[in-house]
Amino acid sequence: MAQVKFTPNLKRFFPDLCECEIDACTVAEIVTAVDNRWRGLGDYIIDEQGALRKHVNIFVGDELLRDKQTLSDRVSADTKIFIVQALSGG
Repeated sequence: MAQVKFTPNLKRFFPDLCECEIDACTVAEIVTAVDNRWRGLGDYIIDEQGALRKHVNIFVGDELLRDKQTLSDRVSADTKIFIVQALSGG
């Protein structure tokens, strides 16, 4: 199962959020699974069209998510996923 970690900042909105393992083939399936566990988290991660929101980044292993429109990046049992808030400003 893929190991999913979250930035600590998300605990402000989801206090019981914790690292978890999810059986999935794509990042989109992972987002669906975490939304089923923590209702509303999916809306924080993706927009109304299913694309990654601008204020969120997802790392698949050591690489930034490639498909930000449909989240079709493949994952395997040993993949590490890290969901973080994107930083901006000057």
